Amino acid sequence: MEKKPKEPGGCCLFQMLLVLGLTILAYNVYHWVWPDLRHKLLDTVDLPFTFSREIEERGPLSYGKDPEQDLYIYRSEDAPEDVAQPVLMFIHGGSWSNGDPSSYGFIGRNFAPKGFVVVNVGYRLLPEGRYPAMLIDSAAALKWTRQNIAKYGGDPDQIYLMGHSAGAYNAVMLALDRRWTRRAGLPDDTIKGVIGLAGPYDFLPFDNDAEKEAFGKVSPPAASQPVSFARRSAPPMLLATGYNDETVDRDNAEAMYDALVAKGAPARHAIFNDMGHMGILMTLAQPFGNDRWGDTRVKDQVLAFLRKQVKQAARERARAERAAREAAATRDANSDPAAAEAMQASGDIQPAGG
Repeated sequence: MEKKPKEPGGCCLFQMLLVLGLTILAYNVYHWVWPDLRHKLLDTVDLPFTFSREIEERGPLSYGKDPEQDLYIYRSEDAPEDVAQPVLMFIHGGSWSNGDPSSYGFIGRNFAPKGFVVVNVGYRLLPEGRYPAMLIDSAAALKWTRQNIAKYGGDPDQIYLMGHSAGAYNAVMLALDRRWTRRAGLPDDTIKGVIGLAGPYDFLPFDNDAEKEAFGKVSPPAASQPVSFARRSAPPMLLATGYNDETVDRDNAEAMYDALVAKGAPARHAIFNDMGHMGILMTLAQPFGNDRWGDTRVKDQVLAFLRKQVKQAARERARAERAAREAAATRDANSDPAAAEAMQASGDIQPAGG
């Protein structure tokens, strides 16, 4: 008897429903567990999908004396040895009271293959981490990165900050309130761009215990708010938030964006529908942000922003190098008339009136 052929698509439909069910289950478990375990859980879920990507991990490395002042570095083993890669420094969230950079290895494993050296940094948490400790630590981590990242294949002249929630506050505030980078002895142009994911930037009055403990003694309170430091010369920023964020009101990102634009600063505001406070971070991990069937909206926006800034930095560097060559050639020509003809012939300088 001839066997009846199976109807196509049944197996695939079952697999899709299974994956959808597991994703919904993981999402709800992720929101239910204790915050410290929650962050580690996401990293644990991501690992089976990314462990084969041949990522070199270094850490923990200390940038200060406190145990919480540590960082981890991630670099693709496929990265060219003779080319320094742009650096993405990630600052974790957790209401300034919990979290650890070791729990965010998924950031390194997902962004290092995209051409970045990733640095996950920690900072002192409450109660020791009251304002401005979190900013002092973030600036210290940035200084360590600038001074040492070349040894790990990173470009110290191309450092971009990214943070989630409380970490987004740290990143944006560090880029706007220059007291902390200047106190660390860093040039004003150290930060080339900032990505804030679901961050609080305009949250007066303080209405929860973490905010009160972290910022309750700041006087005036407005001195703790990133919107107070918007300026025209701010580095480019991508401010992203989920429409359904019930932890950090999405109005924070809108207020920060409006303040920057009002000053003439380069900024982009991205709102993701059907996404909450943790969902915006989850989609940067696997399998939730899978390139084939996952939600890649956040990752796509982040990478597009970073690549645009990297290209712009490369153009500016090329122009600066050309200007330096032309200036040197002009000086040589002025001191040696015979050399002027050679310089003009080589095209390094243009003849007068040419």
